[in-house]
Amino acid sequence: MKHFNLDGTAVPFEDGDTLMDAATRAGHLIPHLCWHTTLGQSGACRLCTVKVDGHLAAACTTRAVPNQVVENRTPELDGKRLLLTQMLFVEGNHFCPSCEKSGHCLLQATAYELGMTEPRFDEFYPKRPVDASHPDLWLDLNRCILCKLCVRASHEIDGKDVFAISGHGIATHLIVNSPSGKLADSAFAKEDFAAQVCPVGAILPKRRGFVVPIGARPFDNALVPALMNAAQEGENA
Repeated sequence: MKHFNLDGTAVPFEDGDTLMDAATRAGHLIPHLCWHTTLGQSGACRLCTVKVDGHLAAACTTRAVPNQVVENRTPELDGKRLLLTQMLFVEGNHFCPSCEKSGHCLLQATAYELGMTEPRFDEFYPKRPVDASHPDLWLDLNRCILCKLCVRASHEIDGKDVFAISGHGIATHLIVNSPSGKLADSAFAKEDFAAQVCPVGAILPKRRGFVVPIGARPFDNALVPALMNAAQEGENA
């Protein structure tokens, strides 16, 4: 097979693979938040930025080429990822101990993986709405990181286009495609792929909060590298 070099290790790839596709399949972690095995390319979060032959590139959108030299887990790149992660935490309202997604949150697990133990910047504490109008699901925009996974899942997999991104700059936010702008008036259903794909606690099922005890949650006993496939494919577990 064809190979590229990832941090000194030869990684096989197939035609059409991105660096992320091949690295993940081979068991290597490239930190990410907006990538999912089932969905197409995005490049939204930039956490997967690597150096390809000395140039910065998003691993989730860059095609693998034979003999590429890819730098991934270097102090420089992990430092940039840590900075991005710290900014995501303070830009929203992420109170991990009281969040139902704690222990099963890719943002939280990635922060631990990168060595984040406390906020670096002053908290924004934005005032964002919580939509509990749907009978089975609720939407908490305080936790949304604008990864666009739900937008893409609803469009690419569910064929419903329930979600979209609106606004610019700091005012960018997730919106619901319905006459009232509420989930209850949309075509959203608990069986939708978009209902399972959120990497944080922004979209959650009702009446299931804290059903998995501490110590049994996916990231309680293993960090991201050991569970990255579970984090991508087991959101509906």
